[in-house]
Amino acid sequence: MKVKYTLLHKDKDTNARYAILDTNHGSYETPMFMSVGTQASVKMLSPLELKEINSAIILANTYHLWLRPGEDVIAHAGGLHKFMNYDGPILTDSGGFQVFSLANYKDISEEGVLFKSHLNGDKLLLTPEKSIEIQNKLDSDIAMCFDECPPYPVSYDYMKKSVERTIRWAKRCLDSHQNENQSLFGIIQGGEFQDLREYSAIETVKLPFDGFAIGGTSVGEEKEVMYKMIEDGIRYLPIDKPRYLMGVGDPLDLFEGVMRGIDMFDCVLPTRLARHGHAFTLNGKINLKNAKYKEDFSPVDENCDCYLCKNFTKAYVRHLIIASETFGQRLLSIHNIRFLIKIMENIRIAIKEDRFLEYKNEFYKNYGTKD
Repeated sequence: MKVKYTLLHKDKDTNARYAILDTNHGSYETPMFMSVGTQASVKMLSPLELKEINSAIILANTYHLWLRPGEDVIAHAGGLHKFMNYDGPILTDSGGFQVFSLANYKDISEEGVLFKSHLNGDKLLLTPEKSIEIQNKLDSDIAMCFDECPPYPVSYDYMKKSVERTIRWAKRCLDSHQNENQSLFGIIQGGEFQDLREYSAIETVKLPFDGFAIGGTSVGEEKEVMYKMIEDGIRYLPIDKPRYLMGVGDPLDLFEGVMRGIDMFDCVLPTRLARHGHAFTLNGKINLKNAKYKEDFSPVDENCDCYLCKNFTKAYVRHLIIASETFGQRLLSIHNIRFLIKIMENIRIAIKEDRFLEYKNEFYKNYGTKD
C-alpha cells in the first residue's frame, strides 16, 4: 500500500502537527526522527537495538547499495527488509546527494549525472529512471525522486535552471515508478531564493506524489536562512500528506522544523558525533574525551532511558573512547539516536496538549550549556 497520513491535531500556537503515518510495516506517530542506515545498516546498531530505542522509519542509501552489493542481489534476497532483517519501515533516498558530491558541473546534463565511483573510479551515469529502477528493486516503503542538489551558495540563474530541471526529473521519476506498494515523494528545491522555493513547491505539488520533502537545507547556510527556506516552501504543501526535511538532526533544528510544520527528519549526526566521543544531553552537547569526565561516575544524561544511561557512567564511556574500544562508540550511538527519538516523543505529547511552545522554550533554556 501507499503511505497514509492522518492529521490528528495541530498545535494552537504554531504549525506543529501530530499525525499517524500508516506504512506497509506498521503505523507510527509523527513528528519523527529517522535513523540513517546508509549501507543497509545504522552504524553500530542492530535491528533489535533500533527497536529497543523505539526507532520507526530508517533510511538506506540508493547510491551505496547500487554499488555494493547491487540492487539485484537485494531483490533476490526478497527486498531490503528481508536482506537486513528489519521489519520496520524503510525510506530510500535517490542517491542524488552523493552523486552530486562526486560530479563536476560539466557532467550534469538533462539525461542525468556522470560521475566516478568512489570505490574504483569507474564512470557511472545515474538518471531519474535508473534511480527509480534501483529503488523499486530495493522495495523500500518510501522512495525519493532524483533531484539536483546544488551546493550553497550558487547564483540565482543557476538555481533557477536547477529547479526547472528537478521538476522535469520529478515527472520522469513518476513515469518510471513501477512498484505499486512503494510510495514516492517529491522534493522541493530553490536554495535561499524565496520565489524559486515557492515556484518549486507549487509546481511539484501539482504532481501526484505521496509526500513531499524539502531539500537543499543544512548545506552550509546560516540557521535563519535555513528556517526561511523551510517557510518559503512549506506553505504551499498539502495538509494531508507528510512533509520531510532532509538531512537535519540538530536538536534545536528539530524544534524549529516541527514548529513550521515538518513531520519527518533524518540525519547522520547522532552516530557521527558518537564515533568522535560526543553525546547529546539536556544541557547541551558534551565531549566525553575531556579530562573532567575521567572520574565522573554519573550517567551521560540522568534523564535518559537508554541502555547506556541506565547502566554505565561518563567515566567508563570516556575510558572506552580514549582506549579506542568500539563498544564506547556503540553505546554513544545508541544514546544519541535515542535522545533525538525521545525529543520527538515529548514533542508529540506537547503538541497534543497544546503546549509545544512551552516545551520548546523549556528545552532551549536547559540546552544552552555546552562543552
